[in-house]
Amino acid sequence: MKRVASTFGFVAVFLFLAVGPVLAQERETPPAETPTGYIFRWLNFAIVFGAIAYAAKKWGGPYFRGHAEEIAQKIEEGARAREAAERQKKEIEQKLAGLDDEIKAIREEGKRDQQAEAKRLHDLARSEAEKIEHAAQMEIEAAGRAGNQELKARAARLAIERAEAMLQKEMTPQAEAGLFRTFVAELERSVN
Repeated sequence: MKRVASTFGFVAVFLFLAVGPVLAQERETPPAETPTGYIFRWLNFAIVFGAIAYAAKKWGGPYFRGHAEEIAQKIEEGARAREAAERQKKEIEQKLAGLDDEIKAIREEGKRDQQAEAKRLHDLARSEAEKIEHAAQMEIEAAGRAGNQELKARAARLAIERAEAMLQKEMTPQAEAGLFRTFVAELERSVN
């Protein structure tokens, strides 16, 4: 019932508005200036405004909501990126602050390593020098022993040669025969 009444009312208003301009032409005032013209203007405005409002509500709301959510996500991403950049900046600043100390520690460690290596090389050189000195000492002693043996051998040879020479001077055929007899007698005693 309500629906029929509202439909009837809409048709009546529409007919009144449609017939109104025809009746108004009889007067001399322009149609736009008449009350019906004003009503049509407002009615036209209301229809256009209603269509625009309906379209804005139906399609504009979700569009603007989605656009607002996208902007909010981008803002959140930007905030996260800024926080990450600030963390990296702080880490870099901390590293740079500790860089001088780290360089100093590396230099000191390098000096210690250099001193330890120099000491090791010095000890190694001293050890090698001691080995060389010991080997030279051994060679000198060996050469001394060899020299002593050669000297003893030469002295013995000279002594033998001299003894031979002396024996040949003192050895006569009679002394030789006596020596031979003594030798044979000793052999006989040793056999018995």
